[in-house]
Amino acid sequence: MDLKGQKDREMVAAIELMFDGVAYVDRNGCILSCDDKIESVSFGTDAKHLISPDEGCSQIGDGAQVILNAIRRSIDENKLIILEEVRISRDLYFECRIVPVDSNALVVLSNVTARRLERTRLEESERSKAMILENLPGMAYRCQYDREWTMEYVSEGFLALTGYRPDSIIGNAEMSYNDLINPGFRELIWNEWNIAIQEKRPFRGEYPITKVTGESIWVYEQGQAIFDKNEKVIALEGLIIDVTARRNKESQIEYLYTHDTLTGTYNRRQFLAEKFRMEGDASMLPISVIVGDIDGLKLINDAFGTEKGDGILVEAARLIFKCLREGDILARIGGDDFGILLPKTDEEGAQKILHSIEAAFDEHNKSFSNDFDRIHMTFGYATKDLPDITLASVRKLAEENMSKRKLLERKSLHSGIVESIKQTMSARSQETEDHSERLAELTKEVGVSMHLNQVELSELELLATLHDIGKIGINDDILNKPGKLTPEEWAMMRRHTEIGYRIAITSPELVPIADYILTHHERWDGKGYPQGIAGESIPLISRILSVVDAYDAMTQDRPYRKAMPEEAAVRELTEHSGTQFDPNVVRVFLGILDTRNKVKIPNNS
Repeated sequence: MDLKGQKDREMVAAIELMFDGVAYVDRNGCILSCDDKIESVSFGTDAKHLISPDEGCSQIGDGAQVILNAIRRSIDENKLIILEEVRISRDLYFECRIVPVDSNALVVLSNVTARRLERTRLEESERSKAMILENLPGMAYRCQYDREWTMEYVSEGFLALTGYRPDSIIGNAEMSYNDLINPGFRELIWNEWNIAIQEKRPFRGEYPITKVTGESIWVYEQGQAIFDKNEKVIALEGLIIDVTARRNKESQIEYLYTHDTLTGTYNRRQFLAEKFRMEGDASMLPISVIVGDIDGLKLINDAFGTEKGDGILVEAARLIFKCLREGDILARIGGDDFGILLPKTDEEGAQKILHSIEAAFDEHNKSFSNDFDRIHMTFGYATKDLPDITLASVRKLAEENMSKRKLLERKSLHSGIVESIKQTMSARSQETEDHSERLAELTKEVGVSMHLNQVELSELELLATLHDIGKIGINDDILNKPGKLTPEEWAMMRRHTEIGYRIAITSPELVPIADYILTHHERWDGKGYPQGIAGESIPLISRILSVVDAYDAMTQDRPYRKAMPEEAAVRELTEHSGTQFDPNVVRVFLGILDTRNKVKIPNNS
């Protein structure tokens, strides 16, 4: 029995089982012998053709030249050469082991196509993951479970997020992630992570970090612990993104929800919330409440517009706020009302704070000569010193105290503001004051002739002085324009009757003439303004003023024209009697002029 031959055959059989093709070739790559499997490596050529010295390895796909070069090097250098991955055909990859045998070589092939495909899949998966990580709006990370959050991996997004290079934080090379976290949040984050790990749930949290520029930004982190088979934490993985813009937007919304946008103080809603908070905290006792409102603000708004009134509100809030302490609450609780909560403040302490506030207003007002430039506020206060007293009742008492003070001060204040308006009108134009004096004299004569009583005569005299009080709210450029007014300017000018009316109804001494101020530019035929009323629907006092005012306007110089002769003015009144003017008032007025021998009255008047 040929034992050696038997062993050789067994070895060949074993090799054939272990590998996917075995060929014995010469240095030119010609196959001298091969197993049956070698056919699967070719392009379908059978084994006989593979053995042909004319074809040999040249038939074995794209990797033939690579294998041929390796065969020659193996024979020449008499050493084993391993080609880990050779493309044999378009879809097949083999590992090739070449063993020199004398002047030939044994080529052993192992199909590694599946391994190649798996590696390609993994590489593609890694590329895809890398692309996702690079395009995340933030940074992905893997870190150790320690106090420094020692980073093992951070995505490229770390640079955009913090301004630091990723390699500067890996292994705490130049800094730890903990160094970037706001110190006030470090312990909180550590504790929250520990709770999440214990409960085996994801961690979610928001906190500020510091960028390389020193800028503080808010980030949102979501991560989870990675456990080994023994339930030990081996790493933390997650995502961190910049949420500063969202936080800022939320802060803006919250600010608008809790603050008055004009003055910057808390609003009524937040005042009530703070009151509720303090009421439930016994440590806040005693709590004092101060309430105050700006006197004459409506009058100022009507006379000068809301822009001036808004400026007064802003300045009032500033003056009050600078007198308060940390922890005190200031809120605008109404149009012209402010409320102040003073925790841990007894009645004596509230008095001191109120005195300092009033002193601040007095100092501010010294800079102004006119009452409408000054800020007048009336305050009241009360104190909650027992737990069973409600802050609502304390606030009500404070408001009652304020109302009592306001009754004493209101009349003189309004008189001062009205007088200031009159002074301002006079300062604007000497003609205004002279005009008022002439009207007062002439209208009184007409009123007496038409048998007005003493009260009506007093109202007529006051109207003659203040009928144009609404012009305080009209721009000087329009009032003193030398040429004709544009339609827009004329519309503004016509508003002075309504402005004057609003001023008058806020001042007790002017209320009786408010309707006269409103209607002194109405016409007998109903074509006047602002209401378009006609005939005797127009108050008689307004009709008297309308005639006398027109006569005086025509006979006095104006910025845009010279005065007309008195005879011409009389003709105008006569011509418009029964249309623009009450004919009875015109008749009486012309009679007065005739009596004074000021002008010759036409026979047909």
